[in-house]
Amino acid sequence: MRNYEAMYILRPTLEQEAVKELVEKFQNVVTKNGGEVDEVKEMGKRRLAYEIKYINEGFYFLMKFRSPQDVVAELERNLKIADGVLRFLVIKNEE
Repeated sequence: MRNYEAMYILRPTLEQEAVKELVEKFQNVVTKNGGEVDEVKEMGKRRLAYEIKYINEGFYFLMKFRSPQDVVAELERNLKIADGVLRFLVIKNEE
């Protein structure tokens, strides 16, 4: 298993419960496919460097996890189709 980090930005208009559901959904994608979530850090609501679809702010999250390589493709697929996600990035951590 390899170490990965996923950073994603959620829409600021989401209710707190909807944000919590999305975070849990992304964690479940990793754990149900044989991975382990080490840490999920909520970085809070921050201003974006540039507007995305006329939105200036977003909720930032950083998820550190260990998983087989095929889990990353499934996580990225789920991040792409989720309506509440503005942007995301998944990288392999070389630690």
